[in-house]
Amino acid sequence: MRIFLIGFMGSGKTHWGGLVADRLKLPFQDLDTIIVEAEGQSIADIFQEKGEEHFRLQERDILRDIIHKHPSLVLSCGGGTPCFFNNIDLMKKEGTVVWLNSSIEALTERLQREKAHRPLIKDISDEELRSFILKKMNDRRLYYEQADVHVEEASADIDSLLQQILHV
Repeated sequence: MRIFLIGFMGSGKTHWGGLVADRLKLPFQDLDTIIVEAEGQSIADIFQEKGEEHFRLQERDILRDIIHKHPSLVLSCGGGTPCFFNNIDLMKKEGTVVWLNSSIEALTERLQREKAHRPLIKDISDEELRSFILKKMNDRRLYYEQADVHVEEASADIDSLLQQILHV
């Protein structure tokens, strides 16, 4: 069983991914962490030094490699992962895709505290952050909505999340 967690940055994919993997006794991996290890530098540095295109190509290649090597796992994907190179189609073909949908307010609050570690928002003022999130979410919603399971993160608990995933 492969479970792919998708959603906007700050939606809790890594947090929930670890809990789901633990409960289902599956390995857990975080795609961003694997990219950082492979590149030997932070995502912010990758974006700055090599550009987003390089990052997205690495993300695509590593996603395919993980799928090839792991018949069972829970994978936390980056916020943009499903939006490039038909990654969403591949994930749907190879496992169950779960969209953790958080409110714009919750994302804004969380991301204000995490801006320094988020290359796409590090230079955006707190006042502009909400507008940025709204625009990006509107751009990405088409991909996120293709998920097999839609979870409203604000109302999620581990038991209800597992029940939704396992009943696909």
